[in-house]
Amino acid sequence: MTDRPTRSTPDATVDADETVVSDAARRSAASSEVTNEYSREVPEEPTELEELLTGTAGEPVHPADVSTVPADDRRTLDDLDVGERVEDFDLLVALGRGAFARVFLARQRSMQRVVAVKISRDHGTEPQTLAQLDHDYIVRVFDQRVVEELGMKLLYMQYVPGGTLLGVLERVRETPPDHRTGRMMLDSIDTVLDSKGAIRPSDSTVRAEIAELSWPETVAWLGRRLAEALDYAGKRGVLHRDIKPANVLLTAEGVPKLADFNISFSDHVAGSSPVAYFGGSLSYMSPEQLQACHPDLPTTAADLDTRSDIYALGVMLWELLTGTKPFTDIGAGGPTPPTLERMLESRRRGLGPEALASLPPDCPAALRRVLRTCLDPDPARRWQSGAELAQQFELCMDPHARDLVDPPARSWRTAMQRWAIPILVAAIAIPNALAGAYNYHHNKTLIISTLSPLAQRHFEQIQFVINAITFPLGAIILLFLCRYPLTVPRGLRQGRRYDAHTLARARTDTLLLGDRVVLVVFGLWAFAGLAYPVALQVAAGGIPPGAYVHFLGSLIVCGAIAVAYPFFFVTFYAVRFLYPVLLPLGITSSDDDRKLRGLDRRSTRYLAVAASVPLVAVAGITFLSPDQIPEMIGAVRILSVGAIFAFVWAYWLFRQLELDLHALERVVSHERAERTG
Repeated sequence: MTDRPTRSTPDATVDADETVVSDAARRSAASSEVTNEYSREVPEEPTELEELLTGTAGEPVHPADVSTVPADDRRTLDDLDVGERVEDFDLLVALGRGAFARVFLARQRSMQRVVAVKISRDHGTEPQTLAQLDHDYIVRVFDQRVVEELGMKLLYMQYVPGGTLLGVLERVRETPPDHRTGRMMLDSIDTVLDSKGAIRPSDSTVRAEIAELSWPETVAWLGRRLAEALDYAGKRGVLHRDIKPANVLLTAEGVPKLADFNISFSDHVAGSSPVAYFGGSLSYMSPEQLQACHPDLPTTAADLDTRSDIYALGVMLWELLTGTKPFTDIGAGGPTPPTLERMLESRRRGLGPEALASLPPDCPAALRRVLRTCLDPDPARRWQSGAELAQQFELCMDPHARDLVDPPARSWRTAMQRWAIPILVAAIAIPNALAGAYNYHHNKTLIISTLSPLAQRHFEQIQFVINAITFPLGAIILLFLCRYPLTVPRGLRQGRRYDAHTLARARTDTLLLGDRVVLVVFGLWAFAGLAYPVALQVAAGGIPPGAYVHFLGSLIVCGAIAVAYPFFFVTFYAVRFLYPVLLPLGITSSDDDRKLRGLDRRSTRYLAVAASVPLVAVAGITFLSPDQIPEMIGAVRILSVGAIFAFVWAYWLFRQLELDLHALERVVSHERAERTG
């Protein structure tokens, strides 16, 4: 679900009056909450704070009042404290600090609003970087100011009150694995809100959704949103380069917002370069970022791209899922060459048995695969974009779809995938054999028995020749048309890699497998239906005109049997067991959703054909003469009753196929990816 509509892309600069907390009701509520919080922090000055928050609401701000620090007083970040005024901002509550800056909840006097103010030394391009980004899952920056006399920069932005993922991670480590749920994350957020005197949201559909999620599903829920943020930033040439729990803020509803672009890089910001302020948190870095930190390796910061951020996101989500990092990094210290080399070696080895054993028992196989792909040491084998990764996390949250794409371990579905050729042969051959038996009995009773002995002998020869031609020809054509659906999934299971074109071709051919079987089989039945009377006409010197009607009638009934029932079993098998194998590599640029909807519509038409078989068989009795009815009534009765049971079976397959198609449509839908773009 979408938490709220995506806003339009901003201009290069952001006007100061664009804010999410500017309405009067929000200002009033925020001011009240901040007053309570500040009164607890600084009990000796509550009256002054109340005046700051309410008494000067209508008074202009004079330039002389803005700066309270002498020009020659060079202060450090540690000198700043709650209760002070810096430029246009009254510092109300200390929200946190990092290696580069301190963050305060502050009241902006000129705009009469509560904002988060990040105060840092005057370097970096974070404000310019953030000014390009206007996304639901990225903290919204309003503007910046430089305090020349302090040598500091003030970046004021949207206030996100729910804490960070670091606080949630601490709660994860305190909670036994079988008690971790989405409700646990909400409890962590509520603890932060209570400590700040903030009000918990009521009647929130987002919180209600999170509360119902398991912990792995919650991690996937967070991952999908953060992947969308990375995709949005990546398409605008922005790399974060320091993704970690402390840099992901949470709203009161639990929506994550990526923050702290202090060491990020944007190729659209003048004066910014990949190596400027390059850094990050070592334990979350991708192998290529660690190589860029190593003084003796050729990799540079300019070589990094979104896939490096995807790796860091994978490390963070793995830690959030299990409570431990995927790599132990024993003895890791500062960014010295020996430390970097040990960390690089650890990541090149990949995830070890201990890391895999730390996954919770209820972790879906899909989420395990998605995170392991994020953490692949080779960037070419990771997800190539945030949109691709977001789509995979969406899959992890859909139980039906994820079990199709990633069946549970030792599932019967895995065994069914290995027997594709015998299963498809049986699905096609059995209905056609039954149809052939009925066709032989029908023609033998109503047509051939009335011909001369010479014509009857010719019929047996003609039947042998036609069968000797049509069956091998049909098998060769079907094997050729099925070569991609049969070989590519098998190759993927054996570890082979295919290019995007081959995978797209395999997916298309797999979805068309049932239709192609119908086309080939019905074409051969039509050929036989025409070949029999023509061959008899030539060999026997003529047949009664009514024989042509009987040949046509048997063709219609047998053709319907040979078309409808194989279609449902072949298509059901292809959609449930073959097509999902082709999905994990990502399909964000395909039109598979359109093809799946088309198959859904066609299956309804084939169901109508399956329902018509017993009706056509009964209707055919009315074309027989009274003396022919006793000869055919037994075969027609068996055909009608059998067709009814076959239709019930086909209808069950149709319903299962419909569920699978709808689940797969959700997997390959591009509406969400297009919104983030």
